[in-house]
Amino acid sequence: MKPVKKKRLTLILTIFVVAATGIGLLLYAMQENLNHYYSLEALAKNEMPAEQDGIRVGGMVENGSLQREGDSLSVTFRITDFQNPPLTMHYTGILPDLFREGQGIIATGKLGADGEFRATTILAKHDENYMPPEVAEDMKRSGYDHKQGQKQGQY
Repeated sequence: MKPVKKKRLTLILTIFVVAATGIGLLLYAMQENLNHYYSLEALAKNEMPAEQDGIRVGGMVENGSLQREGDSLSVTFRITDFQNPPLTMHYTGILPDLFREGQGIIATGKLGADGEFRATTILAKHDENYMPPEVAEDMKRSGYDHKQGQKQGQY
């Protein structure tokens, strides 16, 4: 092999190794920060992975489901899309000021093997007209009108 070709081949291999290493490090860093959104419909179809961190799920907080555990910051509640079975959620921490029953939320956390969700972050909508896009799409499929607070066709 001629020295010029050998030098080019070495340069190309070096660039390839550096690029592959950079992409590998980027994917490794992103793996820990990826949040995958799943609807309650996906949960009903067993499409939501159990025991995986970084899962986002959304829905409306079911009326009458909020329970506080004594004086602690631990709460248990259910979210629903009014079409599929509700999901029981456990959260320990300070809830957002706008969190209340009958309101759309998005939670990040992990689905346990027992079918209950352990949330690490709760996001509530910031005004009465806003609904997180993922939750709005789920509610639209279930026929729920979040602006009127009722399922379409109900009065």
